[in-house]
Amino acid sequence: MNTSIRSILLVLFLVYSMVFVLVAGSVPFERAIGVCIRNCAQCKKMFGPYFLGQKCADSCFKNKGKLIPDCEDEDSIQPFLQALDSEY
Repeated sequence: MNTSIRSILLVLFLVYSMVFVLVAGSVPFERAIGVCIRNCAQCKKMFGPYFLGQKCADSCFKNKGKLIPDCEDEDSIQPFLQALDSEY
């Protein structure tokens, strides 16, 4: 009976450890995506209709937050900028 209790405790410990590793491992990606999307929103506020906010947010998910746009760095936001048609 003592061995069965140890076996059960060992299995529970292993399951708990696996769940902890999986949950803890996904947190940095979620944070990076959140920062990326917030930066997209900030750039959209700054540049208005010249900035493609939806395209920027889609890029955050596609790249898992690895390429975070910086509104003051033209190279990082260049793919999301567009020129408006002139009404002249």
